[in-house]
Amino acid sequence: MATHGCLSPFWLPLVLLLSMLFAARAEDAYKFLTWNVTYATLAPLGVPKQVIVINGQFPGPEIDAVTNDNLVINVFNSLDEPLLITWNGIWQRRSSWQDGVLGTNCPIPPHRNFTYDFQVKDQIGTYFYFPSSGFHKAAGGFGGFKIDNRIIIPLPYKSPDGELTVLIGDWFNANHTVLRAKLDAGGKLGLPDGVLINGRGPFGAFYTFQQGKTYRLRISNVGIATSLNFRIQGHKMKLVETEGSHTVQNLYDNLDIHVGQSYSVLVTLDQTPSDYYMVASTRFTNPVLNGIGVLHYSNSPSRVSGPLPGGPTIQIDYSLNQARTIRWNLTANAARPNPQGSFHYGMINVSRTIILAGSAAAINNKARYTVNEISHIDPGTPLKLADYFKIPGVFSLGSIPDSPNGGSPSLGTAVLSTDFRAFLELVFQNNENIVQSWHVDGYSFFVAGMDGGQWTPDKRREYNLFDAVSRSSTQVYPQSWTAVLLELDNVGMWNIRSELWERQYLGQQLYMRVFNPEVSFRNEVPIPSNVMLCGRASR
Repeated sequence: MATHGCLSPFWLPLVLLLSMLFAARAEDAYKFLTWNVTYATLAPLGVPKQVIVINGQFPGPEIDAVTNDNLVINVFNSLDEPLLITWNGIWQRRSSWQDGVLGTNCPIPPHRNFTYDFQVKDQIGTYFYFPSSGFHKAAGGFGGFKIDNRIIIPLPYKSPDGELTVLIGDWFNANHTVLRAKLDAGGKLGLPDGVLINGRGPFGAFYTFQQGKTYRLRISNVGIATSLNFRIQGHKMKLVETEGSHTVQNLYDNLDIHVGQSYSVLVTLDQTPSDYYMVASTRFTNPVLNGIGVLHYSNSPSRVSGPLPGGPTIQIDYSLNQARTIRWNLTANAARPNPQGSFHYGMINVSRTIILAGSAAAINNKARYTVNEISHIDPGTPLKLADYFKIPGVFSLGSIPDSPNGGSPSLGTAVLSTDFRAFLELVFQNNENIVQSWHVDGYSFFVAGMDGGQWTPDKRREYNLFDAVSRSSTQVYPQSWTAVLLELDNVGMWNIRSELWERQYLGQQLYMRVFNPEVSFRNEVPIPSNVMLCGRASR
């Protein structure tokens, strides 16, 4: 007979392991945030629009974290629609429960709250968050998310004199409900109405810096449709980081930033005291749209004037060649004290190759977008919950093929079945005349190669297996391919999506189930005690 107050020897190892893991997390700092998500009527481009604001702010409050911080974010949904917040580029180690997309979480109902609780484990860098459901991203609700190094890990450059988060993105004047209804009816968005810098229209973003000082700008493209080129009149930008990776420190006059991507650059105010244009202009569009801000020297005697500094417009080769110069800094320490280059990704044998080809399609006489002929639909029950509770009929593993098969496009719930610790070669094939942008939740990947035409196995000879940059979002140029390599070391259900939000909303996404048959807290945290249930999981 069991004695109350004692544990059997069978449970002792598990209890000790859980105690050590919880203790390790408890040693790291906790930060508690409370957000109230509401609507406000704003007019960044002069046209009033229903904008999503957080605690009355647009953009929303910046998340300022340090490696291994624990973040507890209580989100109150004061909208009239369900809401989810996702964290672009945050790995959510062992916890896709906190990822904030429809495949992992039930949306927060109107006038309810949900508390996200996650650790930014072993991460540094520049990221952002945004609302992931209901086409809310077109209404704002985004904000910066930065993770600083722990003080014991040195930066590979002198600490800057200051920092500025710069959120750039295209903007549509129509309410998100109007845009959503247009897509639901089979229409297309068309060109945006303009470009915002930190939520402001032309000349609304005005920043005062001191001559002779060096500043770190954390720049993210938070838009929904358009690649942007960022530049500051008369000033070089030294690239130092992208999405958690320290980079080779090249100097750039301008930088292409595709949808969903983030960069850190150092800018030294070494010019004659004056005001200078800060420009984010659309790439590969006609006409070119400009977001305009001002970099103001504190001792400037004059206001900005004259023509905008020129930048690239439709040149694909310019962007491709620039992308190939963005490489990993092998000697820099990132979140851990060992150099980034100590992980020799190029020496690991690939265990599986998956080719994902996106395309436009008409299904049931409406515009849709597909990956390998499947246009994803969310089943109403989060895939993560269906997997955990073993609910049949919500999704089927392997419901999307490993490569395009030329079949007829169809609607489906697209889930790849993958194994924990597999080393994956993932090829994004773009057979359209657009610039694509793809993102993988839960991971960073090595951008091994990109080029024009069709990917074939002999393209591997073009791969950079030495210092390819590691990141979570990558562009794919028209009629081209991009190949990435990643180790599947993070158990969970992870979203792979086009960052072009019209395409994501109309089916150009899928999920990757990374599975380990060994159920252990070391591999995946337990289901949260506050998990929301919906769909067939709520019965």
